Amino acid sequence: MNISKNDIITLELTGITSEGDAVGKYNGIAVFLPGGAVGDTVKAVVIKVKKTYAIAKILEILVASDDRIDSDCGSFPSCGGCVFRHISYDAELSIKKQRVIDCMEKLGGFSNIKINDTVSNGIIDGYRNKCQYPVGKDKNSKIITGFYSYHSHRIVECEKCKLHSDIFSDINDIFVNWANEFKLSAYNSETNSGLLRHLYIRHGEKTGEIAVCIVTTSKKVPHIDVLIERLVSYSKNIVSITLNINKKATNVILGDECVTVHGRGYIYDILCGLKFKLSPLSFYQVNRTQAEVLYEIAKKYASLSGAETVLDMYCGTGTIGLSCCDKASQVIGVEIVPQAIDDANENAILNNISNARFICADAEKAAKQLEKEGIHADVIILDPPRKGCTEELIKTCVKMNPDRIVYVSCNPATQARDLKLLCELGYNLEEVTPVNMFPRTAHVETVVLLSKGEVDSKKIRVEFSLEDMDMSEFQEGATYPQIKEYVLEHTGLKVSNLYISQIKRKCGLEVGKNYNLPKSEDSRQPQCPPEKEKAIREAFKYFGMT
Repeated sequence: MNISKNDIITLELTGITSEGDAVGKYNGIAVFLPGGAVGDTVKAVVIKVKKTYAIAKILEILVASDDRIDSDCGSFPSCGGCVFRHISYDAELSIKKQRVIDCMEKLGGFSNIKINDTVSNGIIDGYRNKCQYPVGKDKNSKIITGFYSYHSHRIVECEKCKLHSDIFSDINDIFVNWANEFKLSAYNSETNSGLLRHLYIRHGEKTGEIAVCIVTTSKKVPHIDVLIERLVSYSKNIVSITLNINKKATNVILGDECVTVHGRGYIYDILCGLKFKLSPLSFYQVNRTQAEVLYEIAKKYASLSGAETVLDMYCGTGTIGLSCCDKASQVIGVEIVPQAIDDANENAILNNISNARFICADAEKAAKQLEKEGIHADVIILDPPRKGCTEELIKTCVKMNPDRIVYVSCNPATQARDLKLLCELGYNLEEVTPVNMFPRTAHVETVVLLSKGEVDSKKIRVEFSLEDMDMSEFQEGATYPQIKEYVLEHTGLKVSNLYISQIKRKCGLEVGKNYNLPKSEDSRQPQCPPEKEKAIREAFKYFGMT
């Protein structure tokens, strides 16, 4: 590779990655630059060099892209939240549509399908109804909160986050001042010690109710009465203050136990005209107004007349399914998290909905159970996690012979993979609509309609050349960089490609020809330590690889 660390190079930026980084080529090598825009010509310094790509930092913008604008946030780009504050919103919407197109064509093998423009309600800032501030200490041992820097656990203080309301900033200030006044300790992940881990705030946009949850390692929090008094004095809308106890050495934010220290342990909000009870452990869309837009698209695709049985897979607390109950004969929701099923049942009662049923089970097992019961689903709604659906689940859903399948996804790459299989099994991909649920971030939500029918060769190209595919997002469930990122985020451990390939072999997963093999049989390679092997195996499970 004719490129080295610390080289000063000039690049024309021609593309954007799924994570929001700009891309240019130097001597045939892809170079990724955070904060770049398509159309920029930049002078940059190379900060990292890998076998097939490099990462650089922009030193100077020689020619600015027509899409480039001045950032309106002092914490950008240090904070890892937003990636598109330096480009116009129209450009962001176009980038997200193109990402969906690329996934459908390169990973799904589709051509000539209807992909709509990215749907936006025009609200760019202040849309998040939930925030989770990690707690740490600065160089002077003062308690600080903020957001993690991109791909790290370094906390970047952010006085006024553009994605949150001012209420969150004010509550955060009260919390930080209280913690410093009484010299409380911040959690240290390296030593698994300290008291305060996260400040978690949720706001019911329609009801106005506010919940404050402090994630700690103990039920005993000194001077908690002072914090309660100050919070309630700030706003009478703070109707819930809880402690969430998390003693585990993990990067998972919430523990299993919640203790109410003021008011009730939950708040209410209104979504799609329905009332929902929200505890700290409840799933709820963080962008309520755009969630209503997304659900309306899903209901439109479901084309309900009032006679249908709707199967809502990965239903969470039942938000999508319950919003369909007024147009369906019955709705059956499936979710593996017991707390979510409890919430879904309670939310059905809360809204006097009697034609909804919820099953707490793995999606595959529940689908097979319903198949044995002879349940015919007229419409199936799929809303899986980022890793997508398993092949077995898809085949079981197809056996149920629904007229329509509505697939909602936060990851167009795994969605395209699943859509390809659904179409091979006899469904037609009718329409795709990207929805901008998280403006200024790299994420895009996608709603897809499939209808029952024979495969139309004019619409779907099942056979395609692997040489034309960008497989970086679609190999054995996750790429090496994705596995590394997951392990670092959830355990704080850094793992190498060598260690990942070793554990892949142990699990019987394909690693590619001669990947990280020693150059000679006498070579001795370092073996993956047990704690890193455990973390890598957990990542494999998360991405559905084992």
